[in-house]
Amino acid sequence: MSGRYIAIAGNMGVGKSSLVEFLCKHFKLKPFFEPNDTNPYLEDFYKDMKGWAFHSQMYFLSQKFKMHHQLAKCEKIVVQDRTVFEDAEIFATNLYKQGLMTSRDFKIYKNFYQSIVKSIRPPDLLIYLKCSLPAIKKRIAKRGRSSEKAVPDDYIRRLNTMYNQWSRRYKLSPVMVYPTDRLDYLEDFIDQQDLLAKIAKHL
Repeated sequence: MSGRYIAIAGNMGVGKSSLVEFLCKHFKLKPFFEPNDTNPYLEDFYKDMKGWAFHSQMYFLSQKFKMHHQLAKCEKIVVQDRTVFEDAEIFATNLYKQGLMTSRDFKIYKNFYQSIVKSIRPPDLLIYLKCSLPAIKKRIAKRGRSSEKAVPDDYIRRLNTMYNQWSRRYKLSPVMVYPTDRLDYLEDFIDQQDLLAKIAKHL
């Protein structure tokens, strides 16, 4: 298992960070979390998506590239909260399709992304956490991030659709789709054992 790389994918509010923490506790893995708290553009982006989409997405892309170099040096198993593939194939692409990122900016972004993909190692296992809009909304409300509460339902719904499409065409590594609407892998023993057995089977 030494040097293995597990990635957790999914929309906001599906439970990625919680799963990362659970796996780290159970398997003693090294976590790499989504750099939301350090993104200096995120608050501005949620208030004015068109004005700050390119800035925010470029920040995430550059930080994920840096993160990949760090995790590639780890000799123990690592687990990552959201991948660089999602940043580009879902979030940035969605912003471009909505007219919130210009063609010029999106072209620059995609060129940078394509160069990154050619130079990084894909995960040994990608775990896609699938979750419905009502469940996502409940979790966003529960964790109380003011910036997320203002995100429109249509935006989250579009991301869900794109995630489902992307998970089917993603071929860089094995994909394990795990529905999280009703499952409680944090406290329920049966759900924990089910999840761990599925991960062990893939690895």
